Amino acid sequence: MQGCGNDFILVNRLEERLEDEDLPELARRWCDRHFGVGADGLVLVEPSKQANYRMRMLNPDGTESEICGNSIRCFAKYVFDRRLHADTLLKVETNSGVRLLKLRTRGREVDQVRVDMGMPILERRDIPLRGDGPSPVVSERLQAGGRKFEVTCLSMGNPHCIVIVEDVDNYPVERYGPEIETHKLFPKRTNVEFVQPLSNSELKQRTWERGAGETLASGTGASAAVVACALTNRTARRVTAHLPGGDLFVEWTGDDHVYLNGPAAEVFNGEL
Repeated sequence: MQGCGNDFILVNRLEERLEDEDLPELARRWCDRHFGVGADGLVLVEPSKQANYRMRMLNPDGTESEICGNSIRCFAKYVFDRRLHADTLLKVETNSGVRLLKLRTRGREVDQVRVDMGMPILERRDIPLRGDGPSPVVSERLQAGGRKFEVTCLSMGNPHCIVIVEDVDNYPVERYGPEIETHKLFPKRTNVEFVQPLSNSELKQRTWERGAGETLASGTGASAAVVACALTNRTARRVTAHLPGGDLFVEWTGDDHVYLNGPAAEVFNGEL
């Protein structure tokens, strides 16, 4: 399945017997685009005592993510379209808490999902970042890869570092993305968003995802980018984010919650 080109292998663990110790190796093997199925992550549908279902997502390097904004929309479409869940409201447990999703359907299938991503985490130690610098981390200087960056950092359940650039299409994301991802400032590494504000209500973004490399889209990344741009007065709080794989609409509302709106689609299914 894919959301704005961010693609995932979904497995119903309610039916398939997969042992926990096997999951990192399965993610590495199955997500390989040359010798496996090919994906930006392995997503598991599991039972939950707190919500309707539990979602787990493993990156292509075998590490487990706290949450993923694009895969959770695919998750919602998976359980609804397969009649595992009948309501257009869905609660999903993730490694960063329970998220509430509202599904938009056409016929008997989901085509758009609105996700309550919760409140952005702005406290330095909770993102987390090392050091005793200012909090929130807004327009802070960071040196990586032989150059200096001005960054804004926050968490949307997973850590993000936002870098404002003038020409994102031609920016060397593949050079500086891994340098910032693995910087000593971030004890759990970080996702990196390279963002070009276009107007008060639009931005263009490319994302270097922790454990995956550059992807065509990132839901938590778009959410973080809008919060960062609003904090630095570059955009309003209702913004369309243009990503290489498509558009996501993000709202940072008066209740301090961030809402992510975007598509989800099934590409193919099979047996492995």
